[in-house]
Amino acid sequence: MGLLSLVEDRPTPKDVYNWRVYFTAAVAGSAAIMIGYDSAFIGGTLALKSFRTEFGFDKMSTKEVSFLSANIVSCYQAGAFFGSFFAYPFGHYYGRKWALIIFATIFTIGAGMMLGANGERGLGLIYGGRVLAGIGIGAASNISPIFCSEISPPAIRGRLVGLYELSWQIGGLVGFWINYGVNQTMKPSHTQWLIPFAVQLIPAGMLVVGAIVIKESPRWLFQRGRREQAITNLEWLRKLPRDHVYMQEEIAAIDAAIEHQAQTMGLGFWQPFKTVFTNRRVAYRFLLGGSLFFWQNGTGINAINYYSPTVFKSIGITGTSTGLLTTGVFGVVKTTITFVWLLYLIDHFGRRALLMYGAVAGSLCMWYIGGYIAVATRVPGGISAMVFFYLWTASYTPSWNGTPWVLNSEMFDQNVRTLAQAFAASNNWFWNFIVARFTPQFFDAAYYGVYFFFASMMLCAAVFVFFLVPETKGIPLEKMDRLFEPNLPARKAHKVVLAEAQAEDREFRRHSASEPGMEYDGKRREDVEEKQIETV
Repeated sequence: MGLLSLVEDRPTPKDVYNWRVYFTAAVAGSAAIMIGYDSAFIGGTLALKSFRTEFGFDKMSTKEVSFLSANIVSCYQAGAFFGSFFAYPFGHYYGRKWALIIFATIFTIGAGMMLGANGERGLGLIYGGRVLAGIGIGAASNISPIFCSEISPPAIRGRLVGLYELSWQIGGLVGFWINYGVNQTMKPSHTQWLIPFAVQLIPAGMLVVGAIVIKESPRWLFQRGRREQAITNLEWLRKLPRDHVYMQEEIAAIDAAIEHQAQTMGLGFWQPFKTVFTNRRVAYRFLLGGSLFFWQNGTGINAINYYSPTVFKSIGITGTSTGLLTTGVFGVVKTTITFVWLLYLIDHFGRRALLMYGAVAGSLCMWYIGGYIAVATRVPGGISAMVFFYLWTASYTPSWNGTPWVLNSEMFDQNVRTLAQAFAASNNWFWNFIVARFTPQFFDAAYYGVYFFFASMMLCAAVFVFFLVPETKGIPLEKMDRLFEPNLPARKAHKVVLAEAQAEDREFRRHSASEPGMEYDGKRREDVEEKQIETV
C-alpha cells in the first residue's frame, strides 16, 4: 500500500477525508502544544544561569536545588491531575468545544501569573501559576483526544487523534530550542529566563480562537438529544448530505449505540460512575486504559523531558549550552519520527504492534546506556551512549509516545468516554507528578541504576500489551465493546470484530440502500465493496 493509503471498515466516499475534519482535529489537538512546550522548556529554563542567580539557586547546595526544582516542575502535574477530573462535568454538560475554551482560558491566566515572579517576590507566583496552568492543561488532555476521536472516520482515527501527539512534539521542539536560543543570543538577565515562560501564552491564545471557530462534536450532541444540530454538524464534517448511504449508516450506528447505552447503563451524569462499579467489563477497560500511562512513564520519557540537562550530564554531556543543544536535537528527532507515526504507522501497523516493538527495542537501548555509564570512564559526550539514546528515542516515539492517548480516546462507549478519559488522563498526570517530583533524587541515589530500572519496566510493558491489549485499528467506535469480551483473547480480537463489522455493514446496505444509482465516487457500491474487502 502507498504511504497515505487506508484500511477501511467499509467503502468510504473520498469526501469524508476532507480538510474540515483535519482542521477540527488539528485545532482540538493543538491543546497538546502547551503540554509539550512545558515539558521541554521548564528543565532548561531552571538550568539557565540568569534564573539560578535571580532566585538564589547558585548559593544553595545540590540537594536544596534538586528539591526546589522538583517542586517547581511537579506542581504543574499536580494541578493537571485535578484538572483531568474537572473536565468531566464540563465535557458532559457544556460539550467538547466549550470545555476546551474554558480550560484554555484558565491556562492563560496561570501562564500570565508566572510572568510576575522575580527575585524580590520569590517563587510564589510561579508555583501558583503552574498549578493553575496545570488545571487547565489537565482538563484539555481529557477533552482534546476525545474530541478528535469522536469526529473521526474509523480509517483515519489514529491519524486524527495523532494530531494531538504531533502538537505535543511541536510544542516540545519549540520549548527545547527557545531555551537554546535565549542562552546563545542573550546575556543573563531577568528577560532571558522570562521569555520562555511568556511563550506559553501564544499556543493558549491560538487554541481559544480556534475552538470558537470549530463545530461541536456530533456524537456529544446526539447523546444530549440535540439531534438536528448533530446531523447538521456531521454533514459539515463529512461533506455529505444526510440522505447519503454512508451518512445513514453512521447515524444508524450512533443511534443504536446510544439506545443500547440508555437501556443498559443510562445516559445521565452519574450513570458512568455507577457503571464502573457494577460492570466488570467497563471497570476492566478503565484499569487497562489507565495502566497504559503507568507503563508509558515507566519508559523514562518524562524523566528525560523534564530533566534533560541532568540526563545528558549522566551520559557525559557537560556545559549548559552543549546540554541545551543536545536536548534540542532530541526534540527534532522526536518530532520527525512523530510525523511518520502520524501519517503511516498508527493506522497501518496498528496500536498493539507498535507498543510491543517500542517496549522491546527501547529496553535494549536502556540496558546499553546504563551499562555504558556503569563501566565506562565519563568522557564528555560519550558517542556510543548518545547513539543508543537516539535509538531509544526512535523506538519510544512511534510507540509509547502517543499510542496510549489514541487507545484511550477510542476504546470506550460514548456515555463513559469522558469519564474514562478523565481517569486515563489523571493516571498520566499522577505518574508524571511522581517522575517529576523524584527524578532528581532518583539520579542522586541510583545513577546508572535509573536506566536499568526503565529498561526492566519496558520489558514488563511488552508482556502486558501482548496478553491484555487488543488491536483497535479500523474498528468503529460503536463496535469497540466487542473487542473486550472475555471470550476473545487480546491477540485475536481485532480480526474477529473487524470481520463482524464488515458483515453488518453489508447487511445494512442490502436492506436500506438498495435503490439504484447510489454511488461512491462514481462507482457502484457493490464493486467498491468487493475491491475493498479483497484489499483488507
